[in-house]
Amino acid sequence: MAEKRDITRHKKRLSLRFGTTTPTRLAYTEDVSAHGLFIKTTNLCPPGTRIQVELTLPDEEPVFLEGMVRWTKKVPPQMIHLVKKSGMGVMITKFIAGEMAYRQFIDELHAKTGHSLPPAPLRSPETP
Repeated sequence: MAEKRDITRHKKRLSLRFGTTTPTRLAYTEDVSAHGLFIKTTNLCPPGTRIQVELTLPDEEPVFLEGMVRWTKKVPPQMIHLVKKSGMGVMITKFIAGEMAYRQFIDELHAKTGHSLPPAPLRSPETP
């Protein structure tokens, strides 16, 4: 099945913490985009769950955001390093702090890969 969304994802491993009320669980991104990120973890939240994310950019700039889990792929903990996608896809719904730094980071990734996209507005969690 072909990809329906027009979203440029960038493979990027960034350190983060996440949680439903407070970001306490340690994890990493596998890829990032202007609209969301994939969190590599065995501590999954069900699709539809709103989570808080504290993300650390390569320049150590912190980004705090709220997102909604859109999909998950559960993998046994001993297999997480062997499977390409194991974790959850998260759509960014709101930035709490660091939005400009995150947008600039994504723009720099686009420039490195030859993609030039206009700034992406956040989508409502109700938008499919």
